[in-house]
Amino acid sequence: MVSEVCCEERSLGGCKLEALVTLDEKGQIVIPKDLREKAKINAGDKLAVIYCEREGRVCCISLIRAEDLAESITKVFGPILREFL
Repeated sequence: MVSEVCCEERSLGGCKLEALVTLDEKGQIVIPKDLREKAKINAGDKLAVIYCEREGRVCCISLIRAEDLAESITKVFGPILREFL
């Protein structure tokens, strides 16, 4: 069974193309200032790098604030973990 394309239009919901960025020699990118301000991302903030793979190739890369990811994981797995504690 072939998996659904991870970046199909219908799966993007409220996502928008904000900017195109360039990877430098060190493998770093700069998130544009206006987007950092809008997202309230500051120097030193931790971001989780999430990727989707299709047919052995990375097709999508997303950045999620580490605290938001931890909160989501807690909501999903918290009740399950409480059963075992």
